[in-house]
Amino acid sequence: MTKPAVLIREIGADERSAWEPLWQGYLQFYESSQAREVTEETWRRIHDPKEQMFALGAYVDGKLLGIVHYLFHRSFWTTGDYCYLQDLFVANDTRGLGLGRALIEAVYAKAKEKGASRVHWLTQDHNATARLLYDNIADRSGFIQYRKLL
Repeated sequence: MTKPAVLIREIGADERSAWEPLWQGYLQFYESSQAREVTEETWRRIHDPKEQMFALGAYVDGKLLGIVHYLFHRSFWTTGDYCYLQDLFVANDTRGLGLGRALIEAVYAKAKEKGASRVHWLTQDHNATARLLYDNIADRSGFIQYRKLL
């Protein structure tokens, strides 16, 4: 089976109705939810040129089928920024088309273009399907995340 042509590009401000079902799918996958105002603010930030938060989409035949959110942040360990790939989601019925890999590679390119020295992300240990991809395109850091909600 031939894989379809995939276009990776920034998600336009007029594409909220295509983005939001994927965003909600991502939240559902992680058994999470957000207050409406958080989603509103997320969408606003993605399209605010003063923000360092970005969204790319994976399009097949003009239809948005996958999203990735990423941001740049300072580090005490380098003179340049790091790039944090915060959210990645591909529509369930389109998994296996290479959209996840294409989105991650697009973030790598954006990070390199910006002079970042690292792209990093988190996933849950039980996310076995995604980890098969991640283990092939990045190195596991060996760190364990701790957090306290405030």
